[in-house]
Amino acid sequence: MDHSDARWISDTFHSDCPGREVMEHVTGRWVPLILAALAPGPMRFFELRQRIDGISEKMLSAKLRILVRDGLVERTVEPTTPPQVSYELTELGRGLSRPFAQLVRWISTHTPDVIAAQQRYDETVDPISQVGSSR
Repeated sequence: MDHSDARWISDTFHSDCPGREVMEHVTGRWVPLILAALAPGPMRFFELRQRIDGISEKMLSAKLRILVRDGLVERTVEPTTPPQVSYELTELGRGLSRPFAQLVRWISTHTPDVIAAQQRYDETVDPISQVGSSR
């Protein structure tokens, strides 16, 4: 591949695009929830963990580290004893959090519709034809 052609840098459909790594970072299970939780303003680690039910401390810590590295979240350490650490969205992170907040609202609103569609599908699929499939 000729990397002198800069189009590959912003073409996430291209296998060498650095945007693929960014996409992987921001579309995982927890990141949309972290960004949506931080949208109203700064939060301490324990507040985030309480807000996002089911996330482990290890996972939250790892995801926050990635988001800080990617410039989406700012980590602030207050010089107290013990140190108080808070997280907040950067301008870049606020731009990304808006569509994620819309996604979270869409999911909240339409989950019953999706569940109904799944049930309709499950009722019409022949279970015999599904044997051996990865369904």
